[in-house]
Amino acid sequence: MTRLSELTTLRLGGPARAVVEARSEDALLAAVRGDAGPLLLVAGGSNLVVADDGFPGTVVRVLTAGVERRERDRRVELTAQAGEEWEPFVARCVAEGLAGVESLSGIPGSIGATPIQNVGAYGQEVAETVVSVRVLDRRRDVVEELPAADCGFAYRSSVFKRTPGRWVVLAVTFALERRELSAPLTYAELARTLAVQPGEGAPLADVRGAVLGLRRGKGMVLDPADPDSVSAGSFFTNPILEPDAFAALEQRAAEHGRPPRFPEPDGRVKTSAAWLIERAGFERGHGDPSGIAISSTHTLALTNRGTGTTAELLALAREIAAGVRDRFGVSLEPEPTLVGVAWP
Repeated sequence: MTRLSELTTLRLGGPARAVVEARSEDALLAAVRGDAGPLLLVAGGSNLVVADDGFPGTVVRVLTAGVERRERDRRVELTAQAGEEWEPFVARCVAEGLAGVESLSGIPGSIGATPIQNVGAYGQEVAETVVSVRVLDRRRDVVEELPAADCGFAYRSSVFKRTPGRWVVLAVTFALERRELSAPLTYAELARTLAVQPGEGAPLADVRGAVLGLRRGKGMVLDPADPDSVSAGSFFTNPILEPDAFAALEQRAAEHGRPPRFPEPDGRVKTSAAWLIERAGFERGHGDPSGIAISSTHTLALTNRGTGTTAELLALAREIAAGVRDRFGVSLEPEPTLVGVAWP
């Protein structure tokens, strides 16, 4: 019997009732349409937290592959099957001088997961380059091409994430531009690493190299030799607060200095979950050094050091969230998809 711990980067999760491998779009559609019970789609498993009891239905492994290409002057459209791995896709784009995803280097997982989560890092999101997403709408049993405008992209979210169980992502079409330099860099840490000013671009290969270096330093690149990489990436999203809530946070956090402030287009303010966690008293490495602990290199990552369980992971996550809420009055929300477990 397959255990979900074999299919997730956290190496956590109990057994699945059944596992089906889908290596083509037709096979994926048949697997989804042919089972009336609970379904869990798994590709890279890098954004999943699965219960120790496992999953009481069928796990469909999304192993579809293939990338189609269309040239349009300096614009290149690439349609990638959902099971394609994300990191090799980014590497290929950068090698071919196609800009738009270079700051998303080193992120584990599959193409199909990227629009669901609206994957982003270092000032870039996939929503910036997604043209459309081919999906099965299980509610209407229809395969359709959803334009980006209908995907409901938001910070680490989309219509696919907000209505779980309805959509099956089959393929994603990205539009990338042929150019030597990246778009203007907005993430200060990345700009400093590249020795450029925020708002300036940099060669694509340099951006990719800098991002990979930064991610490795935080245990955010999968590496069998690095126990800090046994995680689901950042466990909490950065809170987005109404202006009055952010003002209240500033007052409660006064002794720690000013909390990071990133204005949102709608007038709200995004702040840093890592900043809040650290100043609520949770240090890197906090937890069980042989089980579940905060990464030794990155406060937002919760890691499985070898003997951990999902129950222990959630217990630590709840401890952290409660500490931040008690100290600063801010609620933290998990970024990974939780399967068979409740939050908070």
